[in-house]
Amino acid sequence: MINKIIGALCLALIANGALAAEDESAWTSQLKDQFFAGRTIIESDAVIELDAPYRAEDPALVPLKIVSKIPQTNDRYIKKILVLADKNPFPYVGEFEFTPDSGKADLAMRVRVNTYSFVRAIAETSDGQLYMTKKFVKASGGCSAPIGADLDAAMQRLGKAKFRLADNIKPGEANEAQLFISHPNITGMQMDQVTRFVKKSHFVNQVNVSFNDKPILTAKTDIAISADPNFRFYFIPEKSGILKAEFSDMSCQSPTSRANCKAGQSFTETLAVKP
Repeated sequence: MINKIIGALCLALIANGALAAEDESAWTSQLKDQFFAGRTIIESDAVIELDAPYRAEDPALVPLKIVSKIPQTNDRYIKKILVLADKNPFPYVGEFEFTPDSGKADLAMRVRVNTYSFVRAIAETSDGQLYMTKKFVKASGGCSAPIGADLDAAMQRLGKAKFRLADNIKPGEANEAQLFISHPNITGMQMDQVTRFVKKSHFVNQVNVSFNDKPILTAKTDIAISADPNFRFYFIPEKSGILKAEFSDMSCQSPTSRANCKAGQSFTETLAVKP
């Protein structure tokens, strides 16, 4: 009898622990009203689906993949996706805008997750509807992970970028592209392993990708994007042209306040595309 009682108590504690771990209070009490006050959000994987590891191997390099389930047509398309990490010190990961010329509203990137948290993606379609998908990620310390001993070398490479495309670009179809940006993306909570000082935040805050001057991907990003950001996305090349990335960075004294941030540099990278 005693063993049964102890067993029941253990099961209850395990269940309560699981519920506490997968806590949605930050979303329900703050984030939902902060970003979507008064709006209805449909929780479903029917429009977008988020793929993320349940347990992250590296909390500073957590892979996220967002897969769209509807085509990008002029009549209806995904125009914006907001990504949040509920329990991060600054939950806003980024906001990503798409157009019918994107071909697909798919996106992949690496992010920092600071503690056990839901990571969620909320899509807004061109008709104003909101759809949310989420994954619970077990990670710890992603925002405070050490910068490393090669910060000077990283700063020398600051702003360098390159595109990667498949060898057989198909005209008139959605083709995958990848943009690599060299940037330490300092969070403002990391210690320099050489000086032992905590560096102020310094991160890529805006990325605009276009093809022949037509917008493909517009991103507003923050400290949760990993060091050396890279983004996988799609675009439709109807003919030969120029794929262009324009991006900028900023620095802030506080890792979580955006009241007194300073604009940094702007950078450009181009690639000639011949389908």
